[in-house]
Amino acid sequence: MPRTEYPLLSPSLGSQKTLVGFHYGTPGARPKVYIQASLHAEELPGMLVAHHLREQLQAAEQAGRLRGEVVLVPAANPIGLAQRVNHKAAGRFEFDTAQNFNRHYPDLAAAVRDEALPRLGADAAANVATVRELVGRWLRQWQPASELESLRRQLLLLSHDADLVLDLHCDMEAVLHLYSEDSCWAPFEPLARLLGCQAVLLAHESGGGPFDERLSGLWWQLAAALRAAGSQAPLPQGCASTTVELRGEADVGHAHAGDDARAIVQFLEHVGALACTTPPSLPPMACEPTPLSGSQTLHTGAPGVLVFLARPGDRVAVGDVVAEVIDPTAAGHARVHEVRAEVAGVLYATVRERYVVTGGEIGKIAGAMPFRTGDLLGA
Repeated sequence: MPRTEYPLLSPSLGSQKTLVGFHYGTPGARPKVYIQASLHAEELPGMLVAHHLREQLQAAEQAGRLRGEVVLVPAANPIGLAQRVNHKAAGRFEFDTAQNFNRHYPDLAAAVRDEALPRLGADAAANVATVRELVGRWLRQWQPASELESLRRQLLLLSHDADLVLDLHCDMEAVLHLYSEDSCWAPFEPLARLLGCQAVLLAHESGGGPFDERLSGLWWQLAAALRAAGSQAPLPQGCASTTVELRGEADVGHAHAGDDARAIVQFLEHVGALACTTPPSLPPMACEPTPLSGSQTLHTGAPGVLVFLARPGDRVAVGDVVAEVIDPTAAGHARVHEVRAEVAGVLYATVRERYVVTGGEIGKIAGAMPFRTGDLLGA
């Protein structure tokens, strides 16, 4: 179980941050599974899950159960971990650029398309190997111009040739849910079952260039380019990736983390990365997948004290009052502004703050009918 430190580009004299990765199994063995936690650095449940995973993966490796390769990055954002304002963590946006740490990853399909298409032939496995080789070469040649770019490059170098990628996040207050691209849902349905996800949100492409979709989108985008060029060369989905939202920011405890780590280990057994005597049984789905374009983001039309009448995990109908926003300074009686659901579905996430301003986001409902277009992810 090698522990490897990857130095990032130094942004200033006397300053050097390091990314740490743990490598289990034999390099090059298949399937390769890449798991990272806390890319948004204030989202800590995944970091604790990684702690529990380390113990289980080390025991599995010592027992000779590693068939594939597993790369685990427990703290994927050392830049954000060091950012604090007024004694509070601020790990979602980089201070220097104001960029979201989980957006603006390079378009890998565009980077290798012109070189890849003429080299892809009738052998699907050879085509996958060719694309991985070209992407790896492009990443190694990329000269990052900032500390943030060097972090993005290193994360992609560790993950670009993985068969499966799990990016562990959380929301503010939430039930366990999962985001993925349509092309990746079949490989991750077992994971959603094992984790007990209460919402699954799928999109053809969410927009914004998030880490996970740059890895999986590479494959379906190149396949589409092949078809557009009139080529019949087969190109399978060489990487399936997902963002797993491990409940809310305060849900950092050994009970949840231990359960989640065991579910991920069972998933590794299911996909053949870990040997097991009895394949894990898959529980029934706790929810039906819904389109990310059908997710309603609730906003308030008035400022005031936020009082929720529904909690994450509750099912709501169109017109249900999800929350009240109360203005206790209004003349006469206090003014109560009701925030109502405009779609039917599961309230899967809410904000943590209890004072909101006009237009402020307060929660999300997983609706079954698509109605949004464009970039589907929040800031």
